Amino acid sequence: MKKSGILNRHLSGALARLGHTDLVMVCDAGLPIPEGPAVVDLAFRAGVPSFADVLDGLLEELEVEGATAAREVRDVNAAASGLLDRHFSELELVPHEELKSRTHLARLVVRTGEASPYANVLLRCGVPF
Repeated sequence: MKKSGILNRHLSGALARLGHTDLVMVCDAGLPIPEGPAVVDLAFRAGVPSFADVLDGLLEELEVEGATAAREVRDVNAAASGLLDRHFSELELVPHEELKSRTHLARLVVRTGEASPYANVLLRCGVPF
């Protein structure tokens, strides 16, 4: 049995299948998820697990070369905006509708229980060498 890192077998396996430039959407409980991408739904209750906890855990295991979020996060969700700024020095900001439309390009969607607006980020996988 794994003793550290991501213990959820579905999420751990999905992460292991990712490659360079694959996209991973980490989203709040309300983001519409289109048909197509693999989905690991971690939502349990409103706020559990949080966007911050899931993003922190993913970033410990993934090499990320880029990230995109909704421009609206700046005005509406200071906590999510600050979290994204702490993790990504070059965060691409696009209108929320555009971010939602890019979700169908993701290879994987990780749904959190987050219940605050615009707590979503599209990660582009990098390589560790």
